[in-house]
Amino acid sequence: MPALSAEVFTIPLEDAKYIVYAPARRAAFVGNERVVQFVSELEKGVFDAAADPDGSLVRLLRALEIVDASPESPPSVTCTGEPEPTSVTLFLTTACNLRCTYCYASAGGEAPKFMTIETAKRGIDFVAAHAARRRTALHVGYHGGGEPTMNWRVLTSSFDYAREKAAALNLKLRTALATNGVLSDAHIDWIVAHLKSVSLSCDGSPQVHDRSRPTASGKGSSGRVAHTLRRFDAAKFPYALRLTVTADQISTLADSVEYLCTEFQAFSIQVEPVYRLGRGAEAASAESDEFIEAYRIAAGRAAARGRSLRFSGARAGTLTNHFCSASRDNFCLSADGNVTSCFEAFGEDSPVAGVFFYGRPAADGDGYVFDRGVLDRLRSQGVEKRAHCRGCFAKWSCGGDCYHKWVAANGAGEFNGSARCHVIRELTKDQILEKIAKAGGLFWREPPARPGARSQERPC
Repeated sequence: MPALSAEVFTIPLEDAKYIVYAPARRAAFVGNERVVQFVSELEKGVFDAAADPDGSLVRLLRALEIVDASPESPPSVTCTGEPEPTSVTLFLTTACNLRCTYCYASAGGEAPKFMTIETAKRGIDFVAAHAARRRTALHVGYHGGGEPTMNWRVLTSSFDYAREKAAALNLKLRTALATNGVLSDAHIDWIVAHLKSVSLSCDGSPQVHDRSRPTASGKGSSGRVAHTLRRFDAAKFPYALRLTVTADQISTLADSVEYLCTEFQAFSIQVEPVYRLGRGAEAASAESDEFIEAYRIAAGRAAARGRSLRFSGARAGTLTNHFCSASRDNFCLSADGNVTSCFEAFGEDSPVAGVFFYGRPAADGDGYVFDRGVLDRLRSQGVEKRAHCRGCFAKWSCGGDCYHKWVAANGAGEFNGSARCHVIRELTKDQILEKIAKAGGLFWREPPARPGARSQERPC
């Protein structure tokens, strides 16, 4: 008798059809109610041979390793021991030249903080030592609760220091910058000459962008951003775009994406519903069916121009038990030099700072002292630990979604789902169907993402 060898989900479609999906096998196909019933009986240990008289369904299930295969290995990885990061993200400042209406950080609203070069060097030294020992690349990123280029001297000086450090240790240096794109020509020239790529926030057409992302003086910033993007395009400099959608701008999403695809050459366009925190705390939710439909239309227009859209929670084919590195020893330094795991918990005065800040500079020496209680709680946030997520077909690709969004909205209690979960499931379903179609329309099957991987604990 065939024996089920995978965790299987059935996802309803229209016309009494279903996706039969085995996420850890990275396999799926579309079947009817008879197929779903057949698989359901196999889950109970019952084999109805009459339901598959020619054996074709069992042969398909075997080919996809859904039955009669070796045990599958969900991607349950947990960090252990002392943190050994090879990457540091520097939150250079809370100052900002924009006053975005939905800014999660309320950047520019209070007296700004600026990181010193000494703080940046300490962080670079710490991760460079681990990179040298583990023979990996040295990663330095620039992000935070403000616009990183507002602390230009420390940005450029820390880059020079990291480059010298990497050369001395014979390491590759990889850098990343998140920016709002309101840059001087001198800044643009330096970025093109020194960095590999950047992530730039732009909300679409000039009218939409200016409504949400005015300058500190109240003027529209779209002209400055377009100038930066055209300079990048002229230099063939690679960049990604991040587009935030507020509830009142959902209807314009497709036009905004078409504008970005037509006017600029971004290698990636990420679309996210507004994050209801900071100046966006009272914003209407954009995590809705209207957003899902608008995203689908926008994705179609992007595809017609040879481009694709990305939404952070929908990642069919990815296998992970963590949404991001916030629960996997992500090493970020606040402007004051303390260690946080989350890009959005950028300051010690954050309401959820106690959840994400897990280290501080050592009083003696050049390293850091870590709070193992906070760190262990962060490390324990694998999706397999969440009761609400156990029956969700998207769990091994979304990884339980953004931990910061959960804590900020619900506190430290048990996760009970959110409107964003619905968005994730719908867009993940679209991706699975797209993969089936691209594979020929019968089924989708990819080799394991990490051959030989097993549930494990390891240093991160």
